[in-house]
Amino acid sequence: MKSYEVNFDGLVGPTHNYGGLSYGNVASQSNSQQSSNPKEAALQGLAKMKALMDMGFQQGVLAPQERPDVAALRRLGFSGTDAQVIERAAKEAMPLLVASCSASSMWVANAATVSPSADTADGRVHFTAANLNCKYHRSIEHPTTSHVLGAMFANQQHFAHHAALPAVAQFGDEGAANHTRFCREYGEAGVEFFVFGRSAFDNRFAAPQKYPARQTLEASQAVARLHGLRDEGVVYAQQNPNVIDQGVFHNDVIAVGNGEVLFYHEDAFLETDKMLAELQGKLAKVGGNFQSVCVPRSAVTVDDAVRSYLFNSQLLSRADGSMLLIVPQECQANERVWAYLQSLTSSGGLIREVKVFDLKQSMQNGGGPACLRLRVALNETELAAVNPGVIMTAPLYGSLTAWVEKHYRDRLSETDLADPQLLLECRTALDELTQILKLGAVYPFQIN
Repeated sequence: MKSYEVNFDGLVGPTHNYGGLSYGNVASQSNSQQSSNPKEAALQGLAKMKALMDMGFQQGVLAPQERPDVAALRRLGFSGTDAQVIERAAKEAMPLLVASCSASSMWVANAATVSPSADTADGRVHFTAANLNCKYHRSIEHPTTSHVLGAMFANQQHFAHHAALPAVAQFGDEGAANHTRFCREYGEAGVEFFVFGRSAFDNRFAAPQKYPARQTLEASQAVARLHGLRDEGVVYAQQNPNVIDQGVFHNDVIAVGNGEVLFYHEDAFLETDKMLAELQGKLAKVGGNFQSVCVPRSAVTVDDAVRSYLFNSQLLSRADGSMLLIVPQECQANERVWAYLQSLTSSGGLIREVKVFDLKQSMQNGGGPACLRLRVALNETELAAVNPGVIMTAPLYGSLTAWVEKHYRDRLSETDLADPQLLLECRTALDELTQILKLGAVYPFQIN
């Protein structure tokens, strides 16, 4: 039976703005308070989805969330009509209104951790929504994330869904941004690779000193248990705390894996040699041949990696066994990074081609190509069980492009977030979107 890795990209929401909410994310903080262009952001994301579909890759779409999140503001003590809640929040606590308007759910690499059926004890694809507990504006996402994923992957014979882990610091979980999987074929048993920044209970592990380590070892272990993963099919690795302090807030800012290949920076991990040996040994037991491509710090510094998002790229398998790297324009603009990529692709190694995409609107807020996609390995039967409304096709691309053109603003500043009309615009757009994607009622305003 054939199997695929399907990329489900996050559709950028109508309230895309530069709130500077993500401490530890250099781009997010440095572009804070600039005016954004939600329409351009959504169209840039859709263009990438369409391009990958046209290249023959399986591509899907994951819907954005309702924003501003008026219910979240009500939980913080604001009352009255929806318009009054927004008005009060803007007047009394603008940072809370900005947080409630964040379109950060576009970065669906943080939506959940996904384990394919070939790895799990019950033979189903397992999803655990990430609690994103480190940042308030992201911690409010997981209830709707669970509803949307449940509507996309609804067949209980093939799919299992788990609620987010307890919303406490000890179980901080950032989803697939700190998780990848190595395998010979997507439908065969593989090795799941969990990367953590700190341990909540074991002080033998070093921790960063400047920026928070968002993923804990304990959260990764809990997800592995929930998904019924075998010990011999799991490897845990610690992210280098020094690179976290340089702005590497997730592992997918410093490493990316696919198939049998790990593409990573020399400074990405602690105890790298031990980790690589464990990956190689465990993958060999299921018939795989683990390979790694290390980018030396002499060629690309950590600062280069953070500013260009070289590793926040998509590593995709071609039919001939070679690999394609999808990178943002910022890689081409960085002289050292681009020189390295030219050398890499001309060397005849595993990664043979680089394609560049304009994702400036997302990049300025701290998210590149890898942030925008959630990978789900599916066999043919499972793919057929996915809600067909969320699988990208040429007609769906046309419908979504027209939908964005109809509903999105082309400029949004912080003062615009206080406009109650923005909430009505968002709800009208999302109500129409659920019909386009055949999701049913997934948003609070539709359910309550």
